[in-house]
Amino acid sequence: MNGETYKAIETSLIGDPRMEMLPENETVRNLLKPIVGPWYEALENPQKAQKQVLCNLIKKYGTTDYGNSHNALQIAGTSDYQANFPIIDYKGLSPYLTKAKDGNYKSILPEPPECWVMTRGSTGKAKVLPATQTHLKQIFTCGARALVHYALRTKNFDVFAGDILNLNFPSSVHTMTTDGKEVTYGYSSGTYARLNPMFDRVSLLPRQEDIDALGSGIAKSDWEKRFELAYQQALGKNVTATMGVTPVIMAFARYVKRKHGKKPADLWKFQALFCTSVRKIQFKYGPVLRKYFGPAPIVEMYTATEGVFAQQYDDLPYVTPNYDAYFFEVATGKGVKMLYELKRGEWGKLIISSCMFPRYDIGDMIEAAGKNYFRVFGRLNALTLLEHRLYRLFLGWLL
Repeated sequence: MNGETYKAIETSLIGDPRMEMLPENETVRNLLKPIVGPWYEALENPQKAQKQVLCNLIKKYGTTDYGNSHNALQIAGTSDYQANFPIIDYKGLSPYLTKAKDGNYKSILPEPPECWVMTRGSTGKAKVLPATQTHLKQIFTCGARALVHYALRTKNFDVFAGDILNLNFPSSVHTMTTDGKEVTYGYSSGTYARLNPMFDRVSLLPRQEDIDALGSGIAKSDWEKRFELAYQQALGKNVTATMGVTPVIMAFARYVKRKHGKKPADLWKFQALFCTSVRKIQFKYGPVLRKYFGPAPIVEMYTATEGVFAQQYDDLPYVTPNYDAYFFEVATGKGVKMLYELKRGEWGKLIISSCMFPRYDIGDMIEAAGKNYFRVFGRLNALTLLEHRLYRLFLGWLL
């Protein structure tokens, strides 16, 4: 979206009666522009945006022991960066994270952790990761883009008018000792929901603190307690959206139907479903979600504990990267390329540089659909690669 389009959208807000629920127009513009403006600008020129992101990241890496050991401050550009910094995965990060827990955050992080979070462990043992202030700010800003952009492009501001159903994991699960102090940590989705200042302005049902009070278990009985809490608190309320881990959203719908004999669509008028954390949301989960939630649009977000990397731009079933916040590379069969360089149909292993980790192998496979549209089609393993090759062999003409 170019600057003129953004200006046109911005102008279209003035006088719209649906904006009465929000602050005065100038305040609205001041609120929304920092959220979506940099994303729109980066999409006009991804190469320029990525160069700027790398420049900023290198300065941060230069303040860490890890960055200095790889000559961060001597790096002049992308080629230097790729030559000096190796691709690293969670196992490779672990020794540095151990030092950070012991108090030496400079071993790998440019700034001290605000908290620690854990992954769901859906593909193996749960990872425990730090969350710095800059990382959290990016999570909150980029995480709001799907909602804000959806409202702007559809001119449907009803999504802001009601409550958002909170079906996140608990944020208080374990304790650990870091820098000589005992701290509590939990799942990243719940932690980010609890800390996100946006939810001081937008009503979240239930509040994350209420979810945490039910305990940290994730067995079927634990989830049924959370689902019942959400159902009871939301009953009779104006629920306009849900945002969270896609399989949990689907499990909630099935619980409500089984326990109370009604579909969520019978109880609430959803404006949109903001779905995260799994692959193939539109194709694998979409038909089932529509069965329970009705015709509300499914807005896909590519998120992980490590960041909010992309979100759906329009009605096409793809995501568009946050080029202004993260540095994206892809290891393809023909070598490492920048994500924006991928041609339609090219695919490979995604490598992400963030405010915390340089050249991090997140373990996801991504494919380009052209014009900054991408789909993340699975985790890097033999079955995913076989499935994808068969898909391209028999259905590749659909690309």
